[in-house]
Amino acid sequence: MKFLRDTWLVFTRQMLLVWRTPARLVIGFVQPIAYLVLFAPLLKTALAPTGAQTYADAYRVYVPGLLVVLVLLSGFFAGFGLLGELRSGVIERSRVTPVSRTALILGRAFSEVVTLMGQAVVITVVALPFGLTVHFGWLMLAYVMLALMALMACALSYAMAMLIPSPAALGPLINSVSQPLSLLSGVLLPLSLAPGWLVAIAEWNPIYWTTNGTRSLFTGNPGDVSVWAGMLIVIALAALTVTWATRMFARQVR
Repeated sequence: MKFLRDTWLVFTRQMLLVWRTPARLVIGFVQPIAYLVLFAPLLKTALAPTGAQTYADAYRVYVPGLLVVLVLLSGFFAGFGLLGELRSGVIERSRVTPVSRTALILGRAFSEVVTLMGQAVVITVVALPFGLTVHFGWLMLAYVMLALMALMACALSYAMAMLIPSPAALGPLINSVSQPLSLLSGVLLPLSLAPGWLVAIAEWNPIYWTTNGTRSLFTGNPGDVSVWAGMLIVIALAALTVTWATRMFARQVR
C-alpha cells in the first residue's frame, strides 16, 4: 500500500511539472500533426500495392506507425529530464526521504506514459476528419500496446541516463539506437513491399512486431499473429527495462 501511495505522489508531482510547461506538450504535437496533414495524403497511391484503395485505408496504415514513432522517440528522450534532476540535486535530496526507490522511477515513467498517450489520443482524433476509421475496442487494445512501448522506452532512457550521465554523449547514443529500430520496424511505410533480406533482418527487431501489431488492430485484424506476438514482446521488454532502470536508480540514490 505504501508503494502505491509513493508512486502516486511522485506521479502527481511529475504531472504538475508537465502542466506548468505547456510548451512541451505543444512541441510534442507539432511534428506528428504536420506529418499527418502534409505527408499522409500522399500515401493513398504509395500504399495501393498493399491494398489501400481509399484514404481511410491509407490512414489506418499510417496513423499507427506515426503513434509508434511518437511514443518510442519521445520515450527515449525522457532520460534528459532525469539528467536535469540529477544535476539540480532533486535526486540527491531523495536519499533522505522514505519514498520507495522503485516508486521514484515508476512515478516518473507513468507520468511520461500518460502524457504521451494523451498526445496519441489527440492525434487519433485529428486523423478522424481525414478519413480514419477504427473499431473502438481494437483501438483501446492498440493504446495498451502503445502505453507499454512508452513505458519500455522511458525506462530504457532512464537507465541509459544514469549509466551515461552526460547529455553530449546520451543524445548520440539514443539516436544510434532509435533510428535503426524505427527504420527496421516500418513505422512510416509497411515493410511488406521491402526486399526479403530486409524483412528477415526486421523480424529480429522487437519494434517491428509491435508496429505491425498496432497496425493490425487499426485495420481490424486482432487475430493476426503480430498482435499477440507484439504484445508479449513489449510486456517482456517493459518488465526488463523497468527492472534495470529501478536497479540503476537505486544505486544512484544509495
